[in-house]
Amino acid sequence: MSGRSGPLISRRHLLQAGVVAGAGLSLGFCVRGERHATPSSDAPFAPNAWIRVERDGTVLLLLGQSEMGQGVVTSLPLILAEEMDADWSTVRVEQAPAHPAYEQPGWGRQRTTGSASVRNFWRPLREAGAAARMMLVAAAAARWGVPAAKCRAERSAVVHDGSGRRLTFGDLAEEAGRLALPRRVRLKDPAEFRLIGTDPPRPEFAEIVTGRPVFASDVRRPGQVTAVVLRPPRLGARVATVEADAAQRMPGVVLVRQVATGVAVVARDLWTARRAGELVRITWDESKASNADSVAILKQLSAAAELSGTAVRRDGNVSEALARAARRHQATYEAPFLAHATMEPMTCTALVEDGRCTVWAPTQDQTGARAAAVRGAGVAPDLVTVLTPRLGGGFGRRAQSDFVQEAAEVAAALPGVPVQVIWTREDDLRHDFYRPVTVHRLEAGLDARERVVGWRHHVAGASAEGARELPYSIPSVLVAESRMEFGVPTGIWRAVDHSQNAFAVESFIDELAALAAADPVDYRLGLLSAAPREAAALRVVAAAAGWGTSLPPGYGRGVALHAMAGSIAALVAEVSADTDGRIRANRMVCAVDCGVAVHPDGIRAQVEGAVTMGLSATLRERITVAGGQVRESNFHDYPILGFAEAPTVEVHILPGTGDPGGIGEVGLPPVAPAVANAVYAATGQRLRSLPLGRVDGRGLRQTGGQAT
Repeated sequence: MSGRSGPLISRRHLLQAGVVAGAGLSLGFCVRGERHATPSSDAPFAPNAWIRVERDGTVLLLLGQSEMGQGVVTSLPLILAEEMDADWSTVRVEQAPAHPAYEQPGWGRQRTTGSASVRNFWRPLREAGAAARMMLVAAAAARWGVPAAKCRAERSAVVHDGSGRRLTFGDLAEEAGRLALPRRVRLKDPAEFRLIGTDPPRPEFAEIVTGRPVFASDVRRPGQVTAVVLRPPRLGARVATVEADAAQRMPGVVLVRQVATGVAVVARDLWTARRAGELVRITWDESKASNADSVAILKQLSAAAELSGTAVRRDGNVSEALARAARRHQATYEAPFLAHATMEPMTCTALVEDGRCTVWAPTQDQTGARAAAVRGAGVAPDLVTVLTPRLGGGFGRRAQSDFVQEAAEVAAALPGVPVQVIWTREDDLRHDFYRPVTVHRLEAGLDARERVVGWRHHVAGASAEGARELPYSIPSVLVAESRMEFGVPTGIWRAVDHSQNAFAVESFIDELAALAAADPVDYRLGLLSAAPREAAALRVVAAAAGWGTSLPPGYGRGVALHAMAGSIAALVAEVSADTDGRIRANRMVCAVDCGVAVHPDGIRAQVEGAVTMGLSATLRERITVAGGQVRESNFHDYPILGFAEAPTVEVHILPGTGDPGGIGEVGLPPVAPAVANAVYAATGQRLRSLPLGRVDGRGLRQTGGQAT
């Protein structure tokens, strides 16, 4: 893709953009960047793309990752401050613009997905911080005329051990800025860590509770107008004709214009734009529109799941193992389309002026957002500036850039006028990139001692990622997938395909434990001889949850575990059913092994959020389509878990010694199977279709298990 270079942006211009959030760990925007080069700075010490040391001693991290509540404005600065030996109180964060210097290592994109921020920047940020520390120490040693080996950095200062002399990083910034980067750096031994693994004060909390962080909906520019886009009711339909005279005569309306996704109505404010939109008459060309239907899709997937699919893992000979088995067990699981339903619907502001395009884009993919702005505004990539406000939720939805293109396209029709495109909740739910619907067909063979000798799993509808990495020691394994599309836009959703696949895998392993009349925890442990991290997490969570202790009648515990992004999560769900059969989760206990725990409080928060979101999807959420139209439109028919229904969530972090794993998603996949397994323990009902619904089965589609 072209346009990988950064635009020329001054710090003053970016500050004037009105998105610096104030004091503390704020999300501002980056300084001047040069084409095909690392952004430069007026700071006296700027040794690399990420670090600036000001004359007052402030240590500034330029953050290329998007902050959407996952805490990168704390975890990544902790890594840098640790290796620099910076005083935490002096560390500040600014959001960097789209620029190659801030791409994910090895990805070729500036993108925040896949629980990858800490994992991918762990070593680069440590090396950058260590290099800066060495240069500051060298500058102090040169000023004092002593060997650098006799000096050390501590709390944003360099100290000479022999004399006790001390100079702050700010005192040394000028001299350090004139030194060459060291060819080699020495990283700290983990035993030397003083910040990593701790929970230092988080100044951004004060901003959040006082409403100072700038989200996309908060962006305000002089002369700004608001746009809504009227979108087709059927997916894939296009505008045929537009009658907008009545809308254009309404006071306050600026423009009504056809765009790629529908018809944009631009007005002085949102209320006027929405009222004017009601007067626009659109004829839709549905010749290429979707005819997708949820019932038909499930039938197609169920038929596909009975076929062979494309093998993605093959150990041993499954057909022979199943043929020789003393007993075989089969089951089918279903998972629906899901929406992202971020608390802040899609919003973007764009300004096209003097041949340049600036977008204030709450994006998880700055590289993709720039490309979308190029398409929308019709300007060269080097003339696009992407600024990233704080995101009001992401979960993968903002890795798509359709809303950015809309804003740029409308702004191009109004040169010099900032345009903010705002999606309604109805837009957001009916024009999402949904988590795919899937059907899973599993079969296992057991020998005379109830040991699993063969395992076959076919994922129909999406990738088998998270299923092919089966941790259990089984002699013969076959995992296959059939990726299918149905005229419904799909995309990444928190934990991606792990969220559906773990439901099938961990529910089915529980079924095998029940067939063997074995304790579900013990049964899993017997299969985890080659997965010590999973086994350790399982033991910890079982002990913490009081596994095996008695519960009141109608209550049950279920267990599940999953690994992704270099981390392990084991979870015990404790559930009950209301008198009307409604399932309620009362307590969720999770043990995680994520390697080095950079920021424990952030880890706990992420796991709590993932568990809660996973529970909402498990019990409540489903997107359905009929005739190419998404039926759900708002939270009245796409309910999410409320505060009154939220369970107690306990998080136990296992001590880790390896590099950090991802933590934003791993807590979600085990939720659905743990809850389903707990329902079985409490009621004897095996629920195999999400959302789980009610235990009495009313309105609940269940797919049967079959033992032979």
